[in-house]
Amino acid sequence: MLELDLRSRKPIYEQLVEKLKELIINEVLKADEQLPSVRSLASDLTINPNTIQKAYRELESQGYIYSVKGRGSFVTPSEEVQDSEKLKKVKKDLRKMISEALYLGMSVDELICLIKEIEPAVGGGISNDKNE
Repeated sequence: MLELDLRSRKPIYEQLVEKLKELIINEVLKADEQLPSVRSLASDLTINPNTIQKAYRELESQGYIYSVKGRGSFVTPSEEVQDSEKLKKVKKDLRKMISEALYLGMSVDELICLIKEIEPAVGGGISNDKNE
């Protein structure tokens, strides 16, 4: 499920945070699903448990997971993730990236097609269920 590049210059805990966020965003890990324990994940990945703990703390501070004392860490349902500071940062980054794409010759229609292509694969956010 998780592959880390132990030769990368990027710290292992940051790689782990990115991989777990990707799994949460793409709903491979579902809302309220329990994450592997620190000890079992450390054993599976053959890395120090403190590294896993640091990654879990970071994910919790970003609102992607929550902890229940004595039970473990769980995926936060996406409707509960309301980190407006993070959303502001994402919007700022998107503005920069979209401006660059337009400057490099990408059309607005191509950008819209790209968004439509990505949207079905991403969980959370606005509900895609028409029956709600």
